[in-house]
Amino acid sequence: MDDSPLDHPAPHAGAAPYHAGRFHNPGASPPRKRGLGFLRWRLSARGAAWPRQVPNPAFPPPPADIAPDEVAASFIGHATFFLNLAGLRVLTDPIFSERCSPVSWAGPKRVRPPGLRLADLPPIDLVLISHCHYDHMDFPSLRALAARDRPRFVTPLGNARHLARAGIKEAVELDWWQSFEGTGWAVTATPARHFSARSPFDFNRALWAGFMLRRGPGQVFFAGDSGAGPHWAEIGARLGPPDLALLPIGAYEPRWFMAPVHMNPAEAVAAHLALGARHSVGMHFGTFKLTDEAIDAPPQALAAARRAVGLAPASFTVQGFGETRVFPLRA
Repeated sequence: MDDSPLDHPAPHAGAAPYHAGRFHNPGASPPRKRGLGFLRWRLSARGAAWPRQVPNPAFPPPPADIAPDEVAASFIGHATFFLNLAGLRVLTDPIFSERCSPVSWAGPKRVRPPGLRLADLPPIDLVLISHCHYDHMDFPSLRALAARDRPRFVTPLGNARHLARAGIKEAVELDWWQSFEGTGWAVTATPARHFSARSPFDFNRALWAGFMLRRGPGQVFFAGDSGAGPHWAEIGARLGPPDLALLPIGAYEPRWFMAPVHMNPAEAVAAHLALGARHSVGMHFGTFKLTDEAIDAPPQALAAARRAVGLAPASFTVQGFGETRVFPLRA
């Protein structure tokens, strides 16, 4: 690929707030470790029971060809989508592993298999990795992709050192609002309200972000993980409204602990409106039991939140695991 970074800074420079070696959220106090809150939650958790396994329905495979004014979005599960954006083939936060964990024998386990197997996907050009949590940065999946396809990996500041341990040596790091250009496309990292860690010792040492992906006049937004906030309106104002937004709707209970870092479905609807998205698809639900809500609560709550503001069902929906839908891009 003929790709070039734009003003690629050192990890301490740029727009994301950074103090004493750690990143933090916009307009927030310096970062605070979440360990005590996590312990309180786990000791008092009364979460809904999930089934051990849910089979995926059968869907047609993604189309081999896509028109220049269309994007095909295939929901694989959790925050993993396969996107064919006018011929550019993209994966978001790919995780095909059985568990999201530092080890293969413990940790949150899938209740649904991936909607599409990696082996069934065409060669991937671009991989977007929003942050370093194990459910978003899965080393086995990334190693397999690197060996098979040698795609371009793009991630926020401070995450290349993690990817290097997975054998990925040339990842592009972006600060918020920084862009990277490829042949006929560009991606911009955008603010999010979240946190990062892969161990007890690296809290907020790496940045988290969403991504606005542009190809021609069309735009697709991948939010990664984020709590609610004014950053959605700023993203829409600065970069323009996306044709398609992939927004998290799960992992939001209990609110006293999750609200700073995970939206609930009503907040996701507000984000959709603030971005000015033409269409949105919900993600980050129904795959791994990470929080207290029931497995089917996020889509049900999304439907209620949509009705509350008079939003048409097709404007913000969810897809089946393995389902592909084709969305128009701006002419």
